[in-house]
Amino acid sequence: MTTIIENIKKEILSWPYVTSKPHRFGGLEFRINERELGHVHGDRLADLPFPMDVRNDLVNSGRVSPHHILPQSGWVSCWIKGEEDIPVVIELFKMRYDYQTKNKFSNCNHLSNL
Repeated sequence: MTTIIENIKKEILSWPYVTSKPHRFGGLEFRINERELGHVHGDRLADLPFPMDVRNDLVNSGRVSPHHILPQSGWVSCWIKGEEDIPVVIELFKMRYDYQTKNKFSNCNHLSNL
């Protein structure tokens, strides 16, 4: 049986230049060019940083929450309730990946798909 984190990891590590390592507070961190894309704590929580305007749009969409420890920062927390949330987590990481590789969000209309 494949776990949620294994499914997420398989997809994200298929993207060029993405690496992973243990996260300093537990879980698995994904990186590109020495910059953190975000991290996943087991099968239940993903934390990702975004510019504040994007963070606010994501929080207002209701699909993510302000970061569970740093709620005033650009970080968001995405609570994973089950396998049905895997595409949402992957899409959030894809937004971060696009931002890091293109230095901008190519299409912020992703938000309507979350």
